[in-house]
Amino acid sequence: MANHALVQELMAAYSSGRNIPTPPPTARDANFNLPAAYAVEAELVRLRRASGRSTVGVKVGFANKALWRVFKLDTLVWAHMYDDTVQFAEDNAASLTIGHMYSPKIEPEIVFRMRSPVGADARDPGAVLSAVDWFALGFEIIDCVYPDWKFTPADFVAAFGFHRALIVGEPQLVEADTIPAVVDQLSAFTIKLLKDGQLVEEGSGKNSLRSPVLCLGELASAISRQPAAEPLAAGDLVSSGTLTESRLIRSGEMWTTVVDGLDLPALTLRV
Repeated sequence: MANHALVQELMAAYSSGRNIPTPPPTARDANFNLPAAYAVEAELVRLRRASGRSTVGVKVGFANKALWRVFKLDTLVWAHMYDDTVQFAEDNAASLTIGHMYSPKIEPEIVFRMRSPVGADARDPGAVLSAVDWFALGFEIIDCVYPDWKFTPADFVAAFGFHRALIVGEPQLVEADTIPAVVDQLSAFTIKLLKDGQLVEEGSGKNSLRSPVLCLGELASAISRQPAAEPLAAGDLVSSGTLTESRLIRSGEMWTTVVDGLDLPALTLRV
């Protein structure tokens, strides 16, 4: 059963763009764990749907096995995205108002659109990619309502997975005859993140569980471990984990991400 006081606290924080001055849930309650966090996340989904919004997929968190050891995780975590938080760029450029956010950060990611469900035991990257309709570059904007960006995986899940927006670039269709090549590219490509034309971060596909497509397979498995969770379905979008370090953003900046090794054009976001 969801913690209804926490649900209301989180809804109010995200609606107002203000942080929660008290410590995160795990610091207040030693028994607040991932199952409890997913119950809160599910209640937030219910409330958003009741208000007329629709879920359009999920975003991934903690797609780095080094963090699993630190936080004693055995898989990644996730939270939902909504029809009013996802935006498709025009000509690979977009703008986003962030003045209502508290402490936003930007993360370049690979976004998948599902053609069909992925089996919970899918581990072969070719089989996972065959369930994908297209993939694209994306920018996820995250915002932590807890003080000083201090949180655990359970705190992250409960607070909408920190998801505030997803900007999606031009998609690349997945064709059956290109799957082997794309599997190799997704594990080997590199990426650059620029602010106002200056390089600030570099990353690669390996930063998302060795490949975003492997991350997608792990997500399907992770969702299956939560009995009440909705499985991935055709049409869902999946934002598959950051490819660089997250970076704080401020109004007036222009952010661009460029990839080498994937047939995807650069994506630009002005905030």
